[in-house]
Amino acid sequence: MKETTLCYLEQDEQYLMLYRDKDDQDINYGKWIGVGGKLKKGETPEAAMKREVKEETGYMISDYVYRGMVIFISNQAPDETMHLFTATTWHGRQIDCDEGTLKWVKKDEVFALPMWAGDAIFLDLLRNNYPFFTLTLYYEGDTLIRTELNGKTYKD
Repeated sequence: MKETTLCYLEQDEQYLMLYRDKDDQDINYGKWIGVGGKLKKGETPEAAMKREVKEETGYMISDYVYRGMVIFISNQAPDETMHLFTATTWHGRQIDCDEGTLKWVKKDEVFALPMWAGDAIFLDLLRNNYPFFTLTLYYEGDTLIRTELNGKTYKD
């Protein structure tokens, strides 16, 4: 199973969002997501998150919270475990991202952006300060067909 990270940088009631618009072959093309990417061999989720945030934004994370694990099961992509983080403290200057367009978006406006249905669920859990969780998202193509929160059927 593939392992990845995703981090939402938080500032002034906003998230730093990434609009994936650079590669039309990207599974996330045309969608807004947080920043992150794949773990390298021997890399911890925390180290991968910090490296990916630095590569994609220019920021070096100094304070973060590991919020949960999101498991993607799909009939069209490899299964994936994503380690989900939020960060409130960093330093450095924002750079242009090779993978898309970065933009600060008000938290209450994030849900109006084009995104995966499952992302809206875990963003809602983050917004409501849900304790550490495991969220399993089952997709057929682009359609979310089933969701489990901490091993139990979840209805949003």
